[in-house]
Amino acid sequence: MESANVLQMPASARTVGKLRLGNSRVLIPEMNRSSAHLFAAALRAFAADAQVLETGRGLELGKKFTSGKECFPCLVTLGDLLNFVEEERRRLGAAFRADRYVFFMPESEGPCRFGMYNKYQRMVLDSFPDLQDLKISSLSNTDNYSPEGLMDPQKAQRFKKTACLAMVVADVLDRLTWRVRPYEKAAGLTDALAEQGLHRLMEVVERTGAGNPFDPVVGELEKILAAGQAIIDPAIPPKPLIGMVGEIFLRMNRRSNQDMIRLLERYGAEVVNASMTEWLNYVGYDGLRLAKKKLWLGLRLLRPRQIKESIREMLGFGINLLFQERTQHAVFKRARRCLDIAGDHRIAHLEKILKESGDFSFDIPTEASLSIPGILHCARNGYNGAVNVYPFTCMPGTNTSAVVRPIMHERGFPFLDTPYDDSIQPNRETAIRTFMYQARQHLQRHGRKWPTT
Repeated sequence: MESANVLQMPASARTVGKLRLGNSRVLIPEMNRSSAHLFAAALRAFAADAQVLETGRGLELGKKFTSGKECFPCLVTLGDLLNFVEEERRRLGAAFRADRYVFFMPESEGPCRFGMYNKYQRMVLDSFPDLQDLKISSLSNTDNYSPEGLMDPQKAQRFKKTACLAMVVADVLDRLTWRVRPYEKAAGLTDALAEQGLHRLMEVVERTGAGNPFDPVVGELEKILAAGQAIIDPAIPPKPLIGMVGEIFLRMNRRSNQDMIRLLERYGAEVVNASMTEWLNYVGYDGLRLAKKKLWLGLRLLRPRQIKESIREMLGFGINLLFQERTQHAVFKRARRCLDIAGDHRIAHLEKILKESGDFSFDIPTEASLSIPGILHCARNGYNGAVNVYPFTCMPGTNTSAVVRPIMHERGFPFLDTPYDDSIQPNRETAIRTFMYQARQHLQRHGRKWPTT
């Protein structure tokens, strides 16, 4: 696969931006297996031809068309796309047409480089003459990842509700795995149940998503959770409880973080990773915060247009956040009747932690605003250690480490930084073994408390 040597910024929004999916095949990067496949099922419920890209196989292609200065998830997702295109070319031959595909790559404003992924990937695709018509469709945090523009308006709101439910259910399915696997009666039972459960949930979401999916989907989820409860060995004593936070792609993508959770489990941990829904709720919460500030400024300066616009934004972000939190609460309430998985916190709780500690501020809009209070929450609420997972050179991840490390040292709370790129660090496993030794000591001295939030 060869391209032109010079990459140029996209000259038109025709092939990158919030573009209609139409009849094209929608290619979804696999950030998290459960979330990606249930999101694809939600799209298929609304007649979109959605497919999740296999992750990790295109790493060499991603490295070939990046300089090494880009954020690691940009390299991974670009490589996955190019690998798929290469395989499609071989499969279809002369019948291959790039305009039949849409790559789905959301974005986010702010200091994180995530907002530039789709622009750079567009530049790479444009350097191939036969890939210039392969579109990149994007959603942005600026309008709360609204799907309006991707599909017909009458479908957009129903799709967003189904997609929200799919994300929460994916979080619960992941928490089933992390809760049961360290205590399973026989190795492999949990992974088999989770994979089978994912396919069952995909089928229900796709079949019912365009109507009223809540009860059928959550009902199926309850059956899977009950099966998970049945394979826990009660004779296995509680293990050190480890909280995982960090950059959302790296902590969720098992290939990119070299299966960090399974490695921690190998050395005796029970892990609770921050959820996918946490980021979606944060987007709504932060949008509401900014709209309130904008309203206050408009009132102070007597700007009627700004006041009106701020009220509209407050209603949009506020109603959406309320719906997401209620959906999350309803799903977790039913799920925890079947299996004692860890609960999830509200974003307001994380901001309260930061305000009380004074260690950071929500006014700095990056994942550090979630990771720092997440670690402080773990240290105060019965965990035995915390891990910060982020791409090498990631600014929010580095900020988190700089703020949290001295605080955790002072508290005597086990803490581990795990930056990742495509390399295998020879001392990584040694660092994890040392960290887990400290976590076991912490468990012996302080015990552990099962997280309700």
